[in-house]
Amino acid sequence: MSDLVLTEEQELLRTTAADFVKANLPVGRLRRMRDAGDPLGFSPEAWKRMGELGWPGIVMPEEFGGLGLGYADLAVVLEQVGAALAPEPFLSTVLLAGNAILLGGDDEQKKAWLPRVAAADVVLAFAHHEPGARHRPMRVRTRAEKSSRGFRLTGQKDMVFDGDGAEALVVSARVSGGADDRDGLALFLVDRRAPGVAVRAQQLVDHRRSALVSLDGVEVPESAALGKPGEAGPLVEQVLDRAVVGLCAEMLGGMACAFESTVAYLRERKQFGVVIGTFQALKHRAARMLVEVELGRSAVMAAARAIDAGSPDAGLLASVAKARLSEGYVAVANEAVQMHGGIGMTDEYDIGFYLKRARAAEQTLGDAAFHRDRFAALQGF
Repeated sequence: MSDLVLTEEQELLRTTAADFVKANLPVGRLRRMRDAGDPLGFSPEAWKRMGELGWPGIVMPEEFGGLGLGYADLAVVLEQVGAALAPEPFLSTVLLAGNAILLGGDDEQKKAWLPRVAAADVVLAFAHHEPGARHRPMRVRTRAEKSSRGFRLTGQKDMVFDGDGAEALVVSARVSGGADDRDGLALFLVDRRAPGVAVRAQQLVDHRRSALVSLDGVEVPESAALGKPGEAGPLVEQVLDRAVVGLCAEMLGGMACAFESTVAYLRERKQFGVVIGTFQALKHRAARMLVEVELGRSAVMAAARAIDAGSPDAGLLASVAKARLSEGYVAVANEAVQMHGGIGMTDEYDIGFYLKRARAAEQTLGDAAFHRDRFAALQGF
């Protein structure tokens, strides 16, 4: 594996992304959207601007309007997106549903959806996790029964990110076997407004949008299946690994920004006429925060490059990254709020948004305990 440093092109990409984020995506806009009860939870205008910059299409092939780059490049951009806590639908549309179409769809499905994903002309959602599954990706009870029109879907989904604002859903269902079986799974493209689809919006602790999705005899044609029905287990795992790495890159950006904001505060806040950043105990705590950020950075870069290289260890490194970032982001955010003192607890100050995002991201696509267990299982323990 290559050294864990950015190339010249990636450095330029990072600078460009950082400049755009600083100029257009202030963290304070989250407060405005929250207070206004924004029904989407993100800015369609900002999402479109990102599309114009080519960000959603970074890992999409050029033939479908993308840039044909890799996850190491996407991670550079997502780190800056995470630093701004930008809630635009990268995870739902690009990393989850978009990847499902890219990795499992036929040419017709790819031509229909991927150019729109790359241009940020659409919002998609991945309806896979189910109530009671607790991160277990193969625990799917939603059924797909053969019908005269193709398949009939019945079941419940939760944690469907951006589900209430999506145009279409990628839905997992079981054509055979029992819950937790890797075999027997299928993925289907479903119109969110199709008869039998009921979507109930939820707001997460970090003010982002999720949804509960009910499927009551939803009819889909055979052409809606991504790949061969019954053989989607490995596809689901591939999609989730890529989404985990992208999410970790975003989490890394949030960690780094929370750390940098804290260091800046320590350098300017005075107590009894003395800058508190000169206190040895606070220096030690800040150093520990930096260690967490750098450990997370190495884990994200290693996992992203493993995906780009087609390494058999890609899933293993994705779990290493998520376990590291889940605990590291929360630790850094906790310290950031505490070291800001009383002002860190106020809604008027932005640092609290990082703690909320850390708590939500910790539980997204598997927490640290789940990924440590998966790491052990992949190692044969």
